[in-house]
Amino acid sequence: MQAHTSGTHSGITTGKMIHRAGLYDLFVALLTVGRAGALRDRTIELAGIAPSDDVLEVGCGTGEIAMRAKAHTGATGAVAGIDPAPEMIGVARQKAAQAGVDVDYRVAAVEALPFRDATFDVVVSSLMLHHLPEDLKPRALAEIRRVLKPDGRLVVVDFKQPTSRLGRLAPVWLLHRSVEEHSSLHKLPALMTAAGFSSIESRDTGVAYLGCVHARVGR
Repeated sequence: MQAHTSGTHSGITTGKMIHRAGLYDLFVALLTVGRAGALRDRTIELAGIAPSDDVLEVGCGTGEIAMRAKAHTGATGAVAGIDPAPEMIGVARQKAAQAGVDVDYRVAAVEALPFRDATFDVVVSSLMLHHLPEDLKPRALAEIRRVLKPDGRLVVVDFKQPTSRLGRLAPVWLLHRSVEEHSSLHKLPALMTAAGFSSIESRDTGVAYLGCVHARVGR
C-alpha cells in the first residue's frame, strides 16, 4: 500500500518507504473495506506455503503476511520478513512477540538481502513492487533469486488495471491508480526471465485490481 511514503532512509534503499506504522493497519482496513485479512490469506494461498517451507516476505510492513506464513510452515519451517522502514519492523516484532509467533523480522532492503544463498523455498512480495523504481527491479529480482533454493518460487502480488467498473471504484484502486503503470506487472515476466526464473505464469487473485505473477528458479 502507498501511504505517507518517502524516498531513501539513511541510504538503505532508493525505493519508496511507508512510515507511520502505528496507523498503517487501520489505514489498510479502511481502504480495503475490511477485506485486508482475506486479501492476505489469498496471498498465502497463491504462494502455496506448506509445512517445513522456509519463507521470506520482502517489504513485509507490519508483518501480517509473514505471521500468516508461519502458521502454514509450522515449527519445522522458518519465516523471515524484511522492510527498509524501522518503524514497520518495530510494529511487526511487537505483534509477533504478543502472539508468540517466531518470525525473523529485519530492517533491510530487497536489493541487499541479509541472507545466505539458497536459504528460502518461497519468497513473497505483496504490494511492494510498485514502490521500486524501474532501474532497481532487476537488482531486487537478482537478490531474490540468489536467496532462493533450487526450484524455489517467487510470488508477486501487485496492482493491475481493473477490467470491471466495480474494481475501478474500489477505494484502494482509486488511491493507487496513478502507480499502476509504474508497477509494470505486465513487464515482470521478462525481468524474471533475465534474473534466472522460469515457469513464469500469471495467477488469478480473485480481486479486480490485483494481479499475481508466480515463478520458479530456473535450472
